[in-house]
Amino acid sequence: MDFESANPSVVKSIKQRDLLNTWLRLYVREQRMPGVEEYQPERLADELLDLVYYTVDTTRLPPLLTIQSDGTRMSSAYGHTGKGRYLDEYLGPRLIPIVMPVYYECIQRGLPVYTISDIDDIYGRIVAYERLLMPFSGGRNVTHVIGSLKTISEDGGFEIRNLMRGNDALPTAKLRAVIDRDLCHRSPGRIAAGDAIEFS
Repeated sequence: MDFESANPSVVKSIKQRDLLNTWLRLYVREQRMPGVEEYQPERLADELLDLVYYTVDTTRLPPLLTIQSDGTRMSSAYGHTGKGRYLDEYLGPRLIPIVMPVYYECIQRGLPVYTISDIDDIYGRIVAYERLLMPFSGGRNVTHVIGSLKTISEDGGFEIRNLMRGNDALPTAKLRAVIDRDLCHRSPGRIAAGDAIEFS
């Protein structure tokens, strides 16, 4: 599976960009993946329905991801909660080849990964599924991944229940990117030629 090289501007959602900026501020400070306990974005409570937390066991090949979140919109999209389950088992054989390589890329690179896929809801309306994965570590290896999962339809309303399992068509990938360029968060309008870079 091929991934583009991208900078943070590839992320469309303003809320996902805010989440990514918080990760970037921590990353730039130490030039390494932050610990998950350090990650405290503003208005985090407003985003919890779209966030999924995973623990990662990198002693296994491929790495083993365990879902730690319950009651998220992902639960509605997949038809049931996945808390405490391995992600690959939760996805099932049809979705594993499409979804798991995205998580493996994030873990292998130790960098955020962003994808956009199109999928039809049960009424045939096209829904864009935007996924931002951010890796975290307590040392060298990835120990946690946080995923922000957004769904949007140009048709307006759509049916999220069983979105990922409700029809025979699989999601169609529109973008797969590793965010590996311009890994800094600059305060807008604060930098002139020769000025020191400030991180907000």
